[in-house]
Amino acid sequence: MAVNTSAETPLPVGEVSRLIGGWIDRLGAVWVEGQITQLSRRPGAGVVFLTLRDPSYDISVSVTCYRQVFDAVADVVGEGARVVVHAKPEWYAPRGQLSLRAAEIRPVGVGELLARLEQLKKALTAEGLFAPERKRTLPFLPQLVGLVCGRASAAERDVLENARHRWPAVRFEVRNVPVQGVHAVPQVVQAVKELDAIDAVDVIIVARGGGSVEDLLPFSDEQLVRAVAACRTPVVSAIGHEPDNPLLDFVADLRASTPTDAAKKVVPDVGEELERVRGLRERARRCVRALVEREERGLAHALARPSIEDPHRMIDQRADEVGALLDRSRRTLGHHLDRADSELTHTHARVVALSPAATLKRGYAVLQRADGHVVRDPQEVTAAEELRARVAEGEFTVRVDA
Repeated sequence: MAVNTSAETPLPVGEVSRLIGGWIDRLGAVWVEGQITQLSRRPGAGVVFLTLRDPSYDISVSVTCYRQVFDAVADVVGEGARVVVHAKPEWYAPRGQLSLRAAEIRPVGVGELLARLEQLKKALTAEGLFAPERKRTLPFLPQLVGLVCGRASAAERDVLENARHRWPAVRFEVRNVPVQGVHAVPQVVQAVKELDAIDAVDVIIVARGGGSVEDLLPFSDEQLVRAVAACRTPVVSAIGHEPDNPLLDFVADLRASTPTDAAKKVVPDVGEELERVRGLRERARRCVRALVEREERGLAHALARPSIEDPHRMIDQRADEVGALLDRSRRTLGHHLDRADSELTHTHARVVALSPAATLKRGYAVLQRADGHVVRDPQEVTAAEELRARVAEGEFTVRVDA
């Protein structure tokens, strides 16, 4: 329960420590899982001291147990081992220190570890962290490669030597971290985040050599898996050998079977690329040569055509045809004009022969009454009526005699 204090009525340190101890004493025993980082078994001492650490969150707690409790598992438990401890929290008032008093210690077996990893894998799969659509394509030619590996390790040597042998100009940004043990997870996570924050880094390789299930356990840690999933930079997992499959393999954008394989997949081989370039250039030459030859054949075929070989021949042929048509049209028109002239001449002659003027020229006259009516019958006129007589050269007036 809360304690009422103030600046005027403070509690002594001993009282505060006593109250904390009272609160902790009321806590029951708990089962705790962690990794042993420090182990102290002094000869003749009846108590064993050890430190239990959570590698994912970098938190440790002191544990004490009687020698007989630890001797039950001493043959299979040591520093670095993962254990499950049944313990009750205790408060050491003189030093203000919290610890756990272990009543039972159980080692975590490989089978149990694998079962827990399988459960974690299913949970992360359900979240979509391993989905194929999340995988990013690696750049063809990375300029700067981030490498997370153990210091002076075979994995570092394999990646650097093979990558530089394949492409001498490649550069590396290396982060050396512990790759097993209690400090591995937080430092690997920190290294990955640092490299991901560097804009010049094109791809990140997390590499480690082979080892047991316990040795590779940090690379199946949930914190590391989520850190890799959050990276903006493509990540390559190169942990262990071909049979090893930590959870990092599933969340990474590319899995390499070994560190050497990672170098081969991340960096292209300069010899192979030069050979590919030579092959493409030769293929381009053949394509251009074939295209030019085909166009030359087409041009030769076109030049061999009569219309191209003698382009004026068609015009000359058409000119002859036009000339012949003009001559034919002129002849036809001349025939039509001659025939029309002949017909006109005959028609004119007939008209002239049948015209009244020709009759008048032969000495005939035409009598017309005053109203212009032509006299055809003597009964049509009366005595003393004046008539107009038309002759070939003119007209005159006549009077009818009774």
